[in-house]
Parts: sequence; structure tokens; C-alpha cells
Amino acid sequence: MAKVVVMPKLGLTMTEGTVSKWLKKVGDEVKEGEPLFDVETDKLTNTIEASASGVLRHLFVEEGATVPVLAKIAVIAAADEDIAALTAGDKAPAAAEDTQAAAPSAAPAADSNTVLVIGGGPGGYVAAIRAAQLGAKVTLVEKDQLGGTCLNRGCMPTKAMLHSSEIYEEATHSADIGIIGADVRVDWDKVQGFRASVVEKLTSGVKALLRMNKVSVVSGEAVFSGPKTVKVGSQVLSADKVIICAGSYPIIPGIPGLKESKACIDSTACLSLPAIPESLVVIGGGVIGLELGSVYRRYGTKVTVVEMQPRLLPLMDGELTMLAEAKLKSEGLEILTSTSVVSVADTEKGANVTVKGPDGEKVIEAEKILVCVGRGPNTAGLGLDKAGIAVQDGFIQTNEKLETNVPGVYAVGDCTGKLMLAHAAMAMGETAAENAMGGDRCFKPEMSPSCAYVGPEFAGVGYTEERAKELGIAYKVGKFPTSGNGRSLVAGHTDGMIKILAGEKYGEILGVHILAPSATELIEEAALAIRLEATVKEFTETIHCHPTVAEAVRECALNVDKKAIHIPNR
Repeated sequence: MAKVVVMPKLGLTMTEGTVSKWLKKVGDEVKEGEPLFDVETDKLTNTIEASASGVLRHLFVEEGATVPVLAKIAVIAAADEDIAALTAGDKAPAAAEDTQAAAPSAAPAADSNTVLVIGGGPGGYVAAIRAAQLGAKVTLVEKDQLGGTCLNRGCMPTKAMLHSSEIYEEATHSADIGIIGADVRVDWDKVQGFRASVVEKLTSGVKALLRMNKVSVVSGEAVFSGPKTVKVGSQVLSADKVIICAGSYPIIPGIPGLKESKACIDSTACLSLPAIPESLVVIGGGVIGLELGSVYRRYGTKVTVVEMQPRLLPLMDGELTMLAEAKLKSEGLEILTSTSVVSVADTEKGANVTVKGPDGEKVIEAEKILVCVGRGPNTAGLGLDKAGIAVQDGFIQTNEKLETNVPGVYAVGDCTGKLMLAHAAMAMGETAAENAMGGDRCFKPEMSPSCAYVGPEFAGVGYTEERAKELGIAYKVGKFPTSGNGRSLVAGHTDGMIKILAGEKYGEILGVHILAPSATELIEEAALAIRLEATVKEFTETIHCHPTVAEAVRECALNVDKKAIHIPNR
């Protein structure tokens, strides 16, 4: 039976390939598994094997031709088989002209000399700087504080407190490795002072960078009065291109008694409590809730996490999430999954939180209640309807170039709902700015890694096993426990794991997930591997320093083909 050969998809980002060389010619006998042709992408060259035995009867493309993934490129059939129906109307694409000339730079378009950026968070200030670098006259409007939630109330102050709490925990457990210290205690005022100093240094740095790039900063709230015109107080601003970076706000759900409770705090208030609470209920088992819960647990707070879903971190790899949950429980966090909060009632010492789970209802006493159930887009007061900008559930809709339905108006970051991560917002800011200035970049959410600082750190990029199964992708898996890694053993972090998913046929890296010390640093190697469409073979042939945790990632890649050195291969 005739077999149509198609252009294979060799990586997450591959959309087309070039047949650089046919290893067989029409009329040649072909055996299944025999090298048939070489395919080039902008990242790599692979030799593709024949998927069937027979005779190479027809070529749809010549050497040098570039075609989309899954496009027909050849027919393998028996020598006497009728293939007319398969080849009818075919005209093989000619080899492409030399395309090695430099890609067009994102030079400013003649009518795009002015750019207005709304919002000075990670996406906004990055977009403003990039547009200015490309020659635009840029105005940035910020209604609150430059740096947005991330620098002032989110990522950075959280990590400052995380760092303090980790040092405190290490100091209190240092006797295990022969370091005896006396009177280790927490000076809460100095912890808060350290957090504030980090925020001040970072926000001052952003102000200086904007000033050096000649970005004009206007304080106030921007409201659209037309497609590319906004009012800021009495001031009217317009520009050739507009980039909306409105950010998001923490959602407080409609649980009876919650909003009215004096014990209720959001992630912002949690960073600047006047004292360490004795007990804390965290509503929501996502990244923010677990990070802040872990911080206060290290300081001695009794922490209970309540999550409605069957597991924590539902978007991360399921197997590693269960390991992370077990680790958090062993460290003293009480975690209640498949559990919802029914009501909240204030008491003299805080509040009684009534929850309902698989075993029925119970009441948890808490001095503070931290609400981390998600974030909503800051778009309600922007006047988007007057600009004609399309939204869905408050989130601004964009195409892959981050342009809205209004030409010349872009949106990035949390307000788009694509990925609510600061590093994703920064990447989106660069993309939108370059496109506003005549570029042609696309933002690919699947290329962005995710992370959680839950101890050990948790990070992932690409497909999870759950997602690969959902899409019907054939894959193979490698796993390596950190207990088999010398550097992790020295540091006492032996309850983590690395997991790699690779394509079953070609071995291309599809996903990498790491629960280990410095996972948030290690994941960048994986993100680059996926972007470059690297294979397991290329990964394993890359020498890693010893002793490092990074070695465990390479060992995991070896285990994909059951060749790991430092664990039994199963």
C-alpha cells in the first residue's frame, strides 16, 4: 500500500523544514528505517528514515525546497502500484532562492516615531526601553509605582523574604553539619528593612534606565478617549503606536465573611505584616500561596494551605507536584486538597475558617487568612470600549504578535491572560515594542518556563506528561532523582527529581521539569534546548561540570534511553 511521506515536526517550535538532500532518487528501492532525506530547520539538520518499504515513486519537493510541517514530500509504493490519485495536480515546489541574507532589523517605520506605553510594570518598562532603543520617542504612563506588582509587591520582595527565611532555617539546623550557633532568632524589623531596601534599589534602577533611554514618564491614570489617544487627568496624550501593560490585581472570592474579615489579607499585605503571625490559613495552593506560606512556615508560623483542586500547582508536572507536596508536608505545612472554604467568622484572636473536604467540615483557627486564588486584569477603568479594543472576561485579546484588533495598539503581560509571569511579561514587552517599530516577532507561550520557589525549587518548560497525553503525542520519559546527585547530597536536598520528555521517534526534547535546588536556574538550559530543537543525543553529548546539580539534568537525559550512569535504569 502506498505511503505518503510528510515533513516531520522535529520540535515544539518547528513550523517548516527544508529538504536539503535526498538520499534516494526516484526509482530506488527503499527499506523501512533506511535514511531517506536530510531536513534542515533554522536550528538543526536531521536525517529522516523511511517510514515504509517499497520504491521511491514520486517527489513532491526538490532539494532546497522549504515546506510546512506535515506537507507531502514523497510517495513510497510498490513498483507497479497506481499512485495517480496521490500525485494528481502536483507541481513540486522549486528550491528557494538564497535566503541567507540578514533578517530585516526592526527599524522604525516612518509613521511610528512615537510610542505610548500604559503601565510601568515588567512588561511596560521593558517595552518602553526597547522602543526607545529602536528610535521611538516614548512616553510611559504609570498610575502607581514604576516596577509594578513584581518589583514593589510581588516577585522581588517575596524573594527577599524567601532568602531571609531560608538563611534562618539553615542556621537553626546547622548543627547537623557541625556548625553550632547560639541564640539564632528573627529580627522582624530588619527582615522588613531588607525587603524594603531590595525594592528601593530595583525601582530606583528602573527609573534610572528609563531616564537614560530618554523615556518620558507621566504619573497618573490613563483612560482611552480614542484608538490611540488617552487622557491622564487634564493632559491628552496620543501616539503612532500604543502598548497596554495594565497588569492585574489579586482576586478576593465571594466566600461568606471573607471580605469583611479583619484577618483577611492579600499577597501585598502579607509582605508587610507588623509581626510574624502564630497561624496562617492560605486559600489557594498556587505559586504565590505556597511561596508565602513556605516563608512564614520557616519563621515559625503554623500554616494551613486550602486548595479546591485535587492537587497543588495544577499546571505543573503532576508526578513532581506530588513529590513537592510530600516535601512541604514533611516540613510542617498542613495541606488540604479537594477542600473548599465555606465561611469565615472573626474572633478575638483572628478568625475561624470553616472548610469542607473529603472528610466533611471542620473549623481552622487562624490569626491571618492569606487569599491567593488568582488575579484579574486591571482593565476596567481604561476606557477600552472607547478605543474599540476587544476584551474577553476583562482580558485584552491579541494575536501572536501581541497586536489587538485595533491596528497599532498592542497589549502585554497579565492584562492579556496569556501567562501571568513577570518574565513572560518582559518577553512580551520586547516583542510588542519591536513589532510596533516595524518588526515581525511572535510570542510563543509554550517557550516560556514556569517556576515556583517552594523548597526545593520547582521549574518546568514545554509539555508535561499530562499535556502530551492529552494531545496524543508519542513520547518517552527519563527520570533522575536528586538522591543520585553528589552536589544535592552535600546540600542535603535529596528528595527532588528531574524529568525529561522526548519525542519517541526522533528524540527531540518536548518538556523538562525539575524539582531540585536551583531549579529556576537549571531550567534555562532546558528552555534553550527546546528553542533550538535539540535532541536527547545533543543534550547528553554536552559535558556538564562536576560536582553540580546540572549533572542530574544530563543524567536524566541519559535515562530517556536507559543509559544513566549513576542510577539503575528502569
